[in-house]
Amino acid sequence: MNSLHERIEKALDEVRPFLANDGGDVSFERIDGDTVEVKFHGSCVGCNVSDFTLKGGIETTVLKYAPEIKRVIAVKA
Repeated sequence: MNSLHERIEKALDEVRPFLANDGGDVSFERIDGDTVEVKFHGSCVGCNVSDFTLKGGIETTVLKYAPEIKRVIAVKA
């Protein structure tokens, strides 16, 4: 079975094309207990729909690949 980190990266790879269409990206930063921390890049930084993207797209996909994770948060640079 793939490691937790590998599964999270696979989940992020699934959403990256959608972010790239709008000039953005997301990177995995770290796991803190049952929380994954990610960082937005490009046009995603400060975007008015980034919260929706985080919860509706990224978090949903990460939880599908890694059900032991309970939430995904965005950290700032």
